[in-house]
Amino acid sequence: MPGPGGPRGRASFLTEEEKQNSPRITKALVKRVLSYLRPYRKHLALVLCCIAVSSVCSLFPSILTGYMVDVLTGRSLGGWIGAGISALVRLIVLSLLLHLASNLIGVGESYLSAWIAQHISYDMRNQMYRHLQKMSQRFFTTANQGDILTRMTSDISGVESVVTNTFTSILSNVITLIVAVTAMFRKNWILALVGIAVVPLFTLPTRMAGKKRWKLAGEAQACNDEINGILNETLSVSGQLLVKLFGREDAEFSRYREANGRMIRLNIRERMAGRWFFMLLSTLTAIGPMLLYLVGGMLIMRYDSSLSVGDITVLVALLGRMYGPVNSLLNIQVEWIRSMAMFTRIFEYYDMKPEIAEKADAKELKDARGEIEFRHVGFSYDGERQILQDISFTLHSGDCIAIVGPSGSGKSTIVNLIPRLWDPTSGSVTFDGTDVRDYTLHSLRDEIGVVTQETYLFNGTIRENLRYAKPDATEEDMIRACRQANIYDFIEKQPEGLDTVVGNRGLKLSGGEKQRISIARALLKDPALLIFDEATSALDSISEAAIQAAINPLIEARTSILIAHRLSTILAADEILVVRDGRIAERGTHKDLVHAGGTYQELYETQFSKAMES
Repeated sequence: MPGPGGPRGRASFLTEEEKQNSPRITKALVKRVLSYLRPYRKHLALVLCCIAVSSVCSLFPSILTGYMVDVLTGRSLGGWIGAGISALVRLIVLSLLLHLASNLIGVGESYLSAWIAQHISYDMRNQMYRHLQKMSQRFFTTANQGDILTRMTSDISGVESVVTNTFTSILSNVITLIVAVTAMFRKNWILALVGIAVVPLFTLPTRMAGKKRWKLAGEAQACNDEINGILNETLSVSGQLLVKLFGREDAEFSRYREANGRMIRLNIRERMAGRWFFMLLSTLTAIGPMLLYLVGGMLIMRYDSSLSVGDITVLVALLGRMYGPVNSLLNIQVEWIRSMAMFTRIFEYYDMKPEIAEKADAKELKDARGEIEFRHVGFSYDGERQILQDISFTLHSGDCIAIVGPSGSGKSTIVNLIPRLWDPTSGSVTFDGTDVRDYTLHSLRDEIGVVTQETYLFNGTIRENLRYAKPDATEEDMIRACRQANIYDFIEKQPEGLDTVVGNRGLKLSGGEKQRISIARALLKDPALLIFDEATSALDSISEAAIQAAINPLIEARTSILIAHRLSTILAADEILVVRDGRIAERGTHKDLVHAGGTYQELYETQFSKAMES
């Protein structure tokens, strides 16, 4: 018999939040859900057959039990069953065979249901991942990362339970009820009515227990979240250091002990709440059989009914088999709404249109020269506040442009328009004379290498991180790129060489080492255009010098764009663009700008005057 929360302990009612957020179930929504089942309709038909046969087989032993009782009381059943020991043996063997058949078919049905559920989940995860890959940078900068992961994991995993539990449970319960009720009425319609009238009584304590336990479970979950928060804050590397430096060990232990105590008390209350209700449930479920024995006994003894003791035994057994299906079907609306809500959340993401999309007739970028032109480009993230206004400049093949300016002036936004992480809201960006929106995304981005301030390395080896840019890169390719990035001397000194593990986000390396590996990774692409976006701003002077030594030969050999706060990194640029408030305020060489009395001179004097005086 299922507990108050069903087979998985879920509440048998909707919470207030679920009621408020319950989806509008339309024909289109149901049709869309069923579309994921359609490829597996043959398997589903087989599951339906298995459920039907298994349900019927599982009920027949209850009916045969009545015959056994009749044989034991000396009643001859006639036909192939007969009477005496031989009849009893036949019934026992048949009952065992039916049990075995039901269980074997149940195993097959479980396998098929799990197979279908896993394949539907597989299809939906692939669809979601592919769809998310097409979403623009705006989506990932505004969406909650936890929400993205929840829809990718928990929501889609929940779809599995819809197939393996909700769907199969409905079919199994309906078939079981139909067969049980039919068999009961065939035995005796009076006792059948008595039994059915009692069935709803036992559902009341189940729902009461579910509500009580759900409330306590919610409080326990909130307490568990608090405990996890304490653990994350105080046992992390940075958190533990802070606790030690401020001598807060005892205070944090007291906080943890108090929350842990509350969790224990809530867990005990939750378990005991269920026990009291189950006691009441057990008492109520005993009423049905007692009434059947009472009414059946009166019919036999007072009215000389044709009923036998075996018939009453069968009716009692069938009544017991009805309790679970009735309770499950009474709560099916809750599971249905939850299932639809889950699909609705998933479909919300599926229906988001990719902001950066390829044209149907997009062409491949081949033999790229790396010539870039911005033509009166304007850009806004929200359609209201202008981030860039009337940006125009040309970067010739083989040249280097530096972009400088105060924080938030729009420097990174400018370079992000080239690989189409964003699209301009006005004007155009061309690559080798063609609007970047006319190229396929893959071919365009293949010709652009970007090194950012926040270097991201995967938790793997240096070799694996390098080959992320070029999976078929040879050992010679990687060594050459590492030499160009001024990092190979460091790699050679490591016992594992290129197979040195860098740790999560490159935690085992210094900032300068990570940055030079990211430069080598960008070089492996052999792009026509290299972009260095604040590549040295977060580093110390020694690391900056090492990276600058790596960058200088690169910008002489290919088309490049430098973005920097530190002006020492851009002195060799062919042209410097000074961006302020989303506009190009000044442009020229270092010699032209350093004494022009504008923003560049202000930046220069702020960084270098004191150093020169000393």
